[in-house]
Amino acid sequence: MNGPSAPLLWHRPMVAADLPAVMALETVAYSFPWTQGNFVDSLAAGYLAWVRHDAERRLLAYCVAQPGFEETHLLNLTVAPVRQRQGHGRALLLALADWARARGDAALWLEVRQSNAAGRALYTATGFTDMGLRRAYYPAPRQQREDAVVMRLALRPPLPGDGH
Repeated sequence: MNGPSAPLLWHRPMVAADLPAVMALETVAYSFPWTQGNFVDSLAAGYLAWVRHDAERRLLAYCVAQPGFEETHLLNLTVAPVRQRQGHGRALLLALADWARARGDAALWLEVRQSNAAGRALYTATGFTDMGLRRAYYPAPRQQREDAVVMRLALRPPLPGDGH
């Protein structure tokens, strides 16, 4: 895709110096954004965190994922609202799946707001399946709560006794 007329796009590990730009995007993208402390804690814990830039070093998207035992849990995947539906979320998601597969993970897990039709469509198109609901998982307007759809991407066939 990166031919002579295509823009140069890449992702790299998120570092503390990225947090002002990440927070600016987070607060534009969500009514209930993560706090800077959530990102600081994720980086300190050694979670996988990537930022995606264009050739002018503009932040297009980022993700944070928690590696676990034979699985990874996607905690945050955000694309700048003006850059959505241009393949940036898909690129990070596929790179994350490749990273988790290389670790030997059996699955990649996530929660997504039940009302997030665009996010659910992206996850379904990349092979995730609905596994259930977490009731009242997300904050919602007027001190309400919204259900999360739990989704799973199988990264390898189940092994005997795997339980997945």
